[in-house]
Amino acid sequence: MSRRQASTGPSSPFDGAASTPPASTAQLDPATVEFARAVARGLNDTPRWVPSRFLYDERGSWLFERICELPEYYPTRTEASILAAHAPAIAEATGPVTLIELGSGTSVKTSYLLGAYAVAAERVEYVSVDVSPAALAEAERRIAAEHPGVRVRGVEGRYEDAFRLFRHHSPCMVLFLGSTVGNLNHAESLSFWQQVSDHLTSADFFLLGVDLVKDRRVLEAAYNDTAGVTARFTKNLWARMNRELDAGVDLDALQHVARYDAAWQRIEIFTRFTAPQNVRIAPLDLDIAIGAGEMVMTEISRKFVVENLTRYLACFGLHVQRVCTDPRTWFAVLLLQKGETP
Repeated sequence: MSRRQASTGPSSPFDGAASTPPASTAQLDPATVEFARAVARGLNDTPRWVPSRFLYDERGSWLFERICELPEYYPTRTEASILAAHAPAIAEATGPVTLIELGSGTSVKTSYLLGAYAVAAERVEYVSVDVSPAALAEAERRIAAEHPGVRVRGVEGRYEDAFRLFRHHSPCMVLFLGSTVGNLNHAESLSFWQQVSDHLTSADFFLLGVDLVKDRRVLEAAYNDTAGVTARFTKNLWARMNRELDAGVDLDALQHVARYDAAWQRIEIFTRFTAPQNVRIAPLDLDIAIGAGEMVMTEISRKFVVENLTRYLACFGLHVQRVCTDPRTWFAVLLLQKGETP
């Protein structure tokens, strides 16, 4: 897991396109209808899945912040240490820019960058984009307290809602931290990077945080913490279905499963049903039977090799200007620029 919502569509790692049964939803909240249809599509697919962006309701976002504090979950503190060490050099390399962060959360790690840019420029603008209004409010409160000279604008929405902002704020540096890019499957990744490239100019930068390939034991421990917070995070998705879709899922008959697939270089997170259940999707008047032992994928987290990623990004005209890593080379922060040679 990383952070936050899918970029341009359901965050399935599969290409299946199971149809959604028609239903009259005219009187329902559009967000509820979107949730219902996405769940119906994924649960009717083979194999079954649910878009990962729906993990981040208010409670899910709070649980994710707790995950970031766990001893097993190294990505957050490792990336923070990289930013703390390299923020001044990054600010010097880009010069004055507006910072636009995708999937910003509560913007804790971003504070290192804001501090560095505040030293280098009289005025700093920061645009935070997130699906959680609670996270945006907390980020604005924290930044106002820690960096009173920074002008903050919160945008509630998904990544594609922010693409139009790039040229409006150019020159800018787009931040995509926490290895959230690892939540995108290959098709989503292609779409995401093409849209990023289309909306950036040669005056703009992109700061990308990525989790790197490493020992399986380290990776699997990060997603199977002993305190069970990650399991609660996964289970909250089904609790949200109960609240918003009247799903009637027995949460005690669900099991969190997270494992590393070395061939795909990714963590795969599932919910295993330990007993047969009927999942009700009330807005669509739909029932879906799931058998004991069946698993539903709720998230992927791809891991990267810097050299391979560098070549991939160059296909979109995004060239690496700087690579910052930690002493163990567990995580990397890449400074990219559109259309400039390294």
